[in-house]
Amino acid sequence: MDLRYPIGKYEPQPFSDKQKREWLQDIQFLPGMLESAIENLDEKQLNTPYREGGWNVKQVVHHVADSHMNAYIRMKLCLTENNPTIKPYEEGLWAELNDVKQVPINISITLLYALHTRWHAALLNLPADAWNRTVFHPASKKEMSLYYMLGSYSWHGRHHVAHITSLRDRNGW
Repeated sequence: MDLRYPIGKYEPQPFSDKQKREWLQDIQFLPGMLESAIENLDEKQLNTPYREGGWNVKQVVHHVADSHMNAYIRMKLCLTENNPTIKPYEEGLWAELNDVKQVPINISITLLYALHTRWHAALLNLPADAWNRTVFHPASKKEMSLYYMLGSYSWHGRHHVAHITSLRDRNGW
């Protein structure tokens, strides 16, 4: 198994209401999944990288909060503007900032519960044509639909939960 991609890489899926509902549930339930993944880990374990050269568990948790805050804003821009250009960010540098090093991860878990409640509510019961709305990502130089982003961030949350749970499995935690 490639430790970088414990659930594989994101693969876009054709539109279906069933798939959309599954991805919306992933958005809704991600905070609880992440909280369960870190349950009872001590400080040494939280500072353990999920793979050689990878982020430690604390960085992963704070990264999910950072990434999903950006995702929420990107999706709201997508819903309210015509193909807006979204702002990329240097996630590797964000993972080295003082808040990631000093703030306990329960703060990011709490943030994720509130954020995902809002995010899920914003996306639930949208009209069918809303899922075709797009943003432009300048780093990848491509348009991404709201539906594509929903799938991508559904995968993203599960991907990082799997980083932690596979680390726990490998280390017998």
